[in-house]
Amino acid sequence: MAAISGFPEYLPAGRRVEQAAVALLESVFSLHGFSSIQTRSLEPLTELARKGDITKEVYVVRRIHADQSDRDELGLHYDLTIPFARYVLENAGHLSFPFRRYQIQPAWRGERPQEGRYREFWQADIDIVGDTNLAGHHDGEVIAVMLEACARLDQELGIGAVRMRLNHRQLIQGYYEGLGLTDPLSIIQVVDKLDKIGAAGVTEILDGQGITAEVIAKILRFASISSRADSIEQDLRALGVSNPRFDQGLTELMALFDQVNQQFPGQVLIDCQISRGLDYYTGAVFEVALVDNPQLGTIAAGGRYDSLASQGKRRYPGVGISFGLTRVLAPLIKRGHLQADRQVPSVVMVLVDDEPTRAQAEAVAKALRTNGIPCEVSPTAAKYGKQIQLADRRGIPFVWFGGLEGQVKNIRSGDQVAAQAEDWICPPELLQPQIIDATDLAS
Repeated sequence: MAAISGFPEYLPAGRRVEQAAVALLESVFSLHGFSSIQTRSLEPLTELARKGDITKEVYVVRRIHADQSDRDELGLHYDLTIPFARYVLENAGHLSFPFRRYQIQPAWRGERPQEGRYREFWQADIDIVGDTNLAGHHDGEVIAVMLEACARLDQELGIGAVRMRLNHRQLIQGYYEGLGLTDPLSIIQVVDKLDKIGAAGVTEILDGQGITAEVIAKILRFASISSRADSIEQDLRALGVSNPRFDQGLTELMALFDQVNQQFPGQVLIDCQISRGLDYYTGAVFEVALVDNPQLGTIAAGGRYDSLASQGKRRYPGVGISFGLTRVLAPLIKRGHLQADRQVPSVVMVLVDDEPTRAQAEAVAKALRTNGIPCEVSPTAAKYGKQIQLADRRGIPFVWFGGLEGQVKNIRSGDQVAAQAEDWICPPELLQPQIIDATDLAS
């Protein structure tokens, strides 16, 4: 059966990498007081389709034998932000605000598959949501937490260093309004595609919307401004736009830059090309990319939203960022740069002398597991040499001979010692599969 493009699947050694990354992210998020939630996979199609220019990418779900009760069309969520907004509205009476959540789940998007972009992918989101108001310092907080998580992923798994780019939707919208443009959101969604279609492509679309060449040039000039230095404020002021929204956005953007740059100097810059095409962003917006693998594009992104979760006059403003787990890991796993050093979690394979004594081997395995040591019993009572070869092929580092008071052998080093199953201690570095760069072994 042919594989379905855009739906990555891993062998056990690759899946172990994904599990390690999830565990690491959960550890970082929990250290910062974020609670774990999980939301359903399906949302009403009307809700998914009204949050930005993404309707063509939504997977619609219907029952084959539908009846009159199936009136609402449903779609698979394409991100975790919209489901989270619904979750907040439905559970507001039971939540303590500001509510801090992390969520690690798959999402689905019907786009053309390519490296780093998939139709089914795992995301890891963190958000902070307030009731009516949310202090601006939380914007910098979620950025700092994600940068810390990325640093840990690089330290533990070697994904590479990252760079954060910041912008502000009020700054962008105020600039466009200052140019006399009446539909800033449509311009934002076009400029958001600048990396994909280039300046010529953006110019062609904007020209088709009746925007003059002079104004298009000013839009592209604004998008080209990028810097890590405080001088960027002077560069933006030099554009000559007078607009209260522009001034407010610039003030908030500079404050955010200073807050994050103090914690992660040199890792963050202001980039006016960043706009985020989804229409629910209302304040700061940000994107993260790998320094040495820019071809993967944005690996994490997010921003401030003040009205995504609202009901009547009640608003729950929030700020969040999403990390593309599959986008980062899938190419590294596929190329062999990341995988576990063994296919199974087992540390020990208990050898079987002959079938009548299999119960003895099972007793050894039970004792080892009680001691927290993953193990398995050999599936056959073949000669010891063949059983050891099987353990080696599976990457299991130790084999056990005899009963509860037996012998344990490290088949990697050849060392063999007497041991008791009830109190044998596995070397800590071998207790869990280790994540390695398999290309180093092949070279």
